[in-house]
Amino acid sequence: MENENQTTPLGPDPALAVLDRFVGDWVMEGSLVGSDEVNIKGRASYRWLPGGFFLEQHVQIDFAGMAQIDSCELVGYDPATGTYPSQVYSNMSPQSLPYTWKIDGDEVTITVVHGPMDATFTGRFSGDDVFGGGWRPNPGADEQVNISYDVSGHRVRGGEAA
Repeated sequence: MENENQTTPLGPDPALAVLDRFVGDWVMEGSLVGSDEVNIKGRASYRWLPGGFFLEQHVQIDFAGMAQIDSCELVGYDPATGTYPSQVYSNMSPQSLPYTWKIDGDEVTITVVHGPMDATFTGRFSGDDVFGGGWRPNPGADEQVNISYDVSGHRVRGGEAA
């Protein structure tokens, strides 16, 4: 007789498939809004955690010489809202930060509203190997904490250094 309490684990929600285009290694560069100098440089890598329920993002960025950012983010899916909530663990904060991703075709919107962090990234993919966009403070946010900047990136291929 089968155990009635035994359940079959569910697989990842098919909506997570839109995150597949992030998987791999990326090189990024950008600048503070109003600056012509490329003063933001970094790299990001994305991979699925075993089971396929969460996408892991690891980012290392030299942010205009003001900070060396090293963070890990886990992105999942919330079917009730149709969004991709995440938690960011960074060398810049003693607590994790909640972000919300929204993806519509090539458009990507990522928002953080937590304490002084109050900003939104609006970006766009160009094909599967290039993206660009910018972070902006949300209305009423502290612009000294939520600095406006633009960033673009491309996927690392073959022997290219990340």
